[in-house]
Amino acid sequence: MIPKHHLLTALLASSFVSPSYADATVSAAELASLKNQIQALQDRLNTLEAQSNAATSQTAINAEAITATQQQIEVAPAEDSKDGITVGGAIRTNYSYTSYNEGNKNRGGDFDFDIFRLNLNGEIGDVSLNGEIRFFDYMTAIKYAYVGYQINDRWQTELGITKVPFGNSPYNSQNYFFSTNYYLGLEDDYDLGIVFKRTIADNWQLDLGFFKNDELGGVDGYVDNRSDRYSYDIVGSRTLSDGIYDEPSQQLGEYNTFTGRFAYHFNQGDLATEVGVSGLKGGIHDGSNRAGSYTAWAIHTNSQYHNWHMQLQYSQYEYDIAQVDRIAVGSYSFYDSIAAEATSATVNLAYDWAVNFGPVTAIQFYNNYGIVFDKSDNTANTVMNVTGMSIAAGGLFTYFDWVHAKNQPFVGGSASGDSNDYEQRFNINIGYYF
Repeated sequence: MIPKHHLLTALLASSFVSPSYADATVSAAELASLKNQIQALQDRLNTLEAQSNAATSQTAINAEAITATQQQIEVAPAEDSKDGITVGGAIRTNYSYTSYNEGNKNRGGDFDFDIFRLNLNGEIGDVSLNGEIRFFDYMTAIKYAYVGYQINDRWQTELGITKVPFGNSPYNSQNYFFSTNYYLGLEDDYDLGIVFKRTIADNWQLDLGFFKNDELGGVDGYVDNRSDRYSYDIVGSRTLSDGIYDEPSQQLGEYNTFTGRFAYHFNQGDLATEVGVSGLKGGIHDGSNRAGSYTAWAIHTNSQYHNWHMQLQYSQYEYDIAQVDRIAVGSYSFYDSIAAEATSATVNLAYDWAVNFGPVTAIQFYNNYGIVFDKSDNTANTVMNVTGMSIAAGGLFTYFDWVHAKNQPFVGGSASGDSNDYEQRFNINIGYYF
């Protein structure tokens, strides 16, 4: 704003001050006229000043309003939302050298594509989503796909293709091939149902589940191939004339299965131990009628002492189907066979080593042993011992396994094989996880 006295001086100079009047004699009339002009100019000046002050005041008000709005925008806290779905996955390749394949030995082993997989997990509102789909050269399979809800501080529920609570958790093994229980459908098995989980409190936890049928819809699920699945499940019965790897002539499927897993946790100095018991019971259907039932139970322990881990598990299962001693199972796009009734035992020992070798941050050494015996089809025992290590380096996770086994799937045999010869497989599985 222009100062008041400067404005007045400028107006006076422009109105009557000029070189021609500088030395002139002023009369009384001229003086009165001059005073009137000065008064008029003063009134005009006051008006202009009032208008200027009003404009300046309004500008200041507007500026304050804008500043206040900006402050409100800056100060207003962003909503704390956890909603969103995260996409992850893995790409894996596999090298193997085997004793039971002459062509493989002659080539010095084979290096193959293993899987490309996608994982979805996240939460929208209070409902979580978890899913995994796996793409192989020979099949596509959904491992799990379920929604979850946290009921309260202690309990949560999962609905969909979710994990059957049974045995040591999350796995009863440390190696790439799992344990012998996996090939019996008793480790890392996923079916369609609902599970209620109680988190660890007062040293104990409990999982209760009901599964309507297997992940492919049961005996009459709408699928092209009932063996295109991740988990091992019953798909039929075997007669004496059936081959071990034949597609079953009599279709069967599990349904209405109840499961439970209880675990108690305790510490003794630096030794942390979980002791648990698991059980399941369900029906077997042939597509038209109930064909029988099946049961399984296990006792299991999982201990850690500093960097050492030990897992023990003893399990029994039975498929109670009239005049059936052997059943057909399906997984990884092929059919296999297991005894209708058997007992299994596993012993796993592992050691964790934290390192700093470039990108390598962790190495785990392990030896996993499993045996399946007392089989209803009177075949020889299934035995598998895996000695190896896993290495974590950034997004890379690699298994190095030496497998010594007999009558073991993926190691030159079948769980219903009757051989006394042991086979070997050296395996490297390289995965990049994102």
